[in-house]
Amino acid sequence: MGLWRGSACAGFLALAVGCVFLLEPELPGSALRSLWSSLRLGPAPPGPLSPEGRLAAAWDALIVQPARRWRRVAVGVNACVDVVISGVKLLQALGLSPGSGRDHAVLHSRSDLEEAFVYFMGKGAAAERFFSDKETFHDIAQTASEFPGAQHYVGGNAALIGQRFAANADLKVLLCGPIGPKLHELLDDNVFVPPESLQEVDEFHLILEYLAGEEWGPFKAPHANRFIFSHDLSNGAMNMLEVFVSSLEEFQPDLVVLSGLHMMEGQSKELQRKRLLEVVTSISDIPTGIPIHLELASMTNRELMSSIVHQQVFPAVTSLGLNEQELLFLSQSASGPHASLSSWDGVPDVGMVSDILFWILKEHGRSKTRSSDLTRIHFHTLVYHILATVDGHWANQLAAVAAGARVAGTQACATETIDASRVSLRAPQEFMTSHSESGSRIVLNPNKPVVEWHREGITFHFTPVLVCKDPIRTVGLGDAISAEGLFYSEAHPD
Repeated sequence: MGLWRGSACAGFLALAVGCVFLLEPELPGSALRSLWSSLRLGPAPPGPLSPEGRLAAAWDALIVQPARRWRRVAVGVNACVDVVISGVKLLQALGLSPGSGRDHAVLHSRSDLEEAFVYFMGKGAAAERFFSDKETFHDIAQTASEFPGAQHYVGGNAALIGQRFAANADLKVLLCGPIGPKLHELLDDNVFVPPESLQEVDEFHLILEYLAGEEWGPFKAPHANRFIFSHDLSNGAMNMLEVFVSSLEEFQPDLVVLSGLHMMEGQSKELQRKRLLEVVTSISDIPTGIPIHLELASMTNRELMSSIVHQQVFPAVTSLGLNEQELLFLSQSASGPHASLSSWDGVPDVGMVSDILFWILKEHGRSKTRSSDLTRIHFHTLVYHILATVDGHWANQLAAVAAGARVAGTQACATETIDASRVSLRAPQEFMTSHSESGSRIVLNPNKPVVEWHREGITFHFTPVLVCKDPIRTVGLGDAISAEGLFYSEAHPD
């Protein structure tokens, strides 16, 4: 009887603490935890009372469907199969042994591959290289693909964005890109691939992973990382772009998502210039009134980035998705704000990021005097996201930025919902919204996780990310974030 009374008493007290939390949600987590422990109910659970738990609960309340939802989404044009494998084991299987590490801008042979791999493994740095010899690459790709423990994943921004959209059963998704048999098999059944997009051979991207502390000969990796290489001519020339645009007439999408421009870095300057002009022509063939989202990705060629900004690509798209590397590189390439910064020092400064986003929309976005379509930018970095929009063109952006941040936590941890014990809140506790006179100081509150501010007809929505402590899979996180943000967005017809 005493045991029953004790547990009942504990139950009532727990209920009382729950009522306090519901009635006074603004109480700091520390106060609730000390109340919990003073009642001798044992250690406080990590869940709803922690800042992470409160933030996740607040997101769930904020994330609502837009009034008008997309029905048909067309995505193109880069797609491939990512083959993930232990780098050391693959090179050993190819009969290679570690020599002297040396970087190669382009890989021409197996020995180039071995030298470049150990060079970057020794530094613990990520790298991506083009393999020029078609036959040798296909032999290596076959060995990798059939190797015990090799994992095959959908790869390429367009295919990953298409996959994310396809998770919503009531959405019809068209994917255009170089799609071979293995990729077709990996794609969600809800993804429609036009017959012209199918090819007999897959475009394989080989992702050679190594662990922190892993050794091979004299080389020891200081950090876990990956070395990626491919012989991907189709994605490099954006070969499927015209097929993509011509298939839109029949598919009749109400949203178009485009990616793969960064893949052109492997092309000669002349080819890049010619292809970019064709890209602009193709984009202009898409019926007016259909929003076009452009997903940027890692780039090192300033001239190409500058051309994308200035050669009518930006004015032709409605929305942009990018991360901190791409944002700073874009500002450096087009002489924007904070362009003298060589790289971010740790967490990108919110005020600086906000200044660059403001500049892009002010200089290259829609205005009364400029015939640009660009009205939205979704920025993501590890610990926070910002959605910036030109006023009057988009709705439900508060829910959209929260949904993008939530998916970053669930996908990295491979959980259905946010598990508060497996994520941590690492965003700056306070920050300035700008480094110009218009900046104001913001203090973060986990119970009100989306912060909104305005600057000259542009609205900013900021939210922290609940960062997964032990991520299972980080490839394609940016693509999932952008897709989720778009899914919850509503574009106002012009």
